[in-house]
Amino acid sequence: MCGIVGHVACQASQRSRQVVLDGLSRLEYRGYDSAGIALARPGELDVIKAVGKLVNLREAVDSEAPADAYAGIGHTRWATHGRPIVANAHPHVSPDGRFALVHNGIIENYPELALELDRQGIFRRSETDTEIAAHHLALEYAKDGNLLAAMCRLASRLQGSFTLVGMAGDSEVVAARRNSPLVVGLGEGENFLGSDVAAFVGSTSDALELGQDTAVSITADEVTVVDFEGRPAEGKRFEV
Repeated sequence: MCGIVGHVACQASQRSRQVVLDGLSRLEYRGYDSAGIALARPGELDVIKAVGKLVNLREAVDSEAPADAYAGIGHTRWATHGRPIVANAHPHVSPDGRFALVHNGIIENYPELALELDRQGIFRRSETDTEIAAHHLALEYAKDGNLLAAMCRLASRLQGSFTLVGMAGDSEVVAARRNSPLVVGLGEGENFLGSDVAAFVGSTSDALELGQDTAVSITADEVTVVDFEGRPAEGKRFEV
């Protein structure tokens, strides 16, 4: 199982960069052949990816020196759908570069979803099912401008087991899960997401376990949990 980390802070700083990279380091035990990170600043995303060990990603992040960010998501990947190359590493982005998405699991109906994109002339840069989901997240968002609702609609269309974590160039990260682990870390002036509590154990011991077929939105000071129909749902609080 690949590793996922997400973070939102109350102000722009290097905090998200640090949290995501350190969280990925604690998830290295899961195994991977590539890694990537997306960092959000007002209206923009910086997406950096690398093949091989996490040190390669750290070096790439340091050399490209992204601006301070107030949110970030990261991923370590095993090449199960597409070769272990930079183009197939996560995060994947929408055609306009506004949305980034990471994904664990398998999207079984990706051929049908890919065909829909082909019919709309939407070009794909990778061999992955994850990029298809990223493009559809952007299409769903265009319907009403609500990122959590867009994630719910996307998740309800997918077949298979998955954890999805997505963001745009703002201070919100959203996620959804079905038969794949996802946990929320509750902080003060910041909140976290992870495929394992190891993703944020160094920052908070207060966590929220999400139920099956649920989605979540985190900002620096709020966590909202709903089912795939958008109805309010509750997670289970626990201490790490």
